[in-house]
Amino acid sequence: MTSVPTGYFYTKQHEWAREESGLLLTGITDFAQKALGDIVYVDLKPPGSAVKAGDAFGTIESVKAAEDLYSPVNGTVDSVNKDVNNAPESINKNAQGIWLVKFRDYGKEELNSLMDAAAYTAYIATLEQH
Repeated sequence: MTSVPTGYFYTKQHEWAREESGLLLTGITDFAQKALGDIVYVDLKPPGSAVKAGDAFGTIESVKAAEDLYSPVNGTVDSVNKDVNNAPESINKNAQGIWLVKFRDYGKEELNSLMDAAAYTAYIATLEQH
């Protein structure tokens, strides 16, 4: 069973976003980390990078795949979580609790186009049926 906490916004590419102190924290969902398997490397755009919604803000690699990480909104990378560079496997233990990038100057109205926990739960249920 995949954990889908409330209070987050979700994308169809399995990123989550959560507002905190005027910034938008972004990471990958529990569903994504399970699909990836053992995560071994994370490469993130540096602070100051402007990113458009749907564009890659980095890549994540596991023992079986490498995937782009997609921005849920237009914004500017404020900071990156350097801890994941040293311990990328920590994402497998707590995907929803570990942010990868914090965005500033993002469009709050863009969050309305993302899924809430109920919608994301229904979305991944359709994927798990296939």
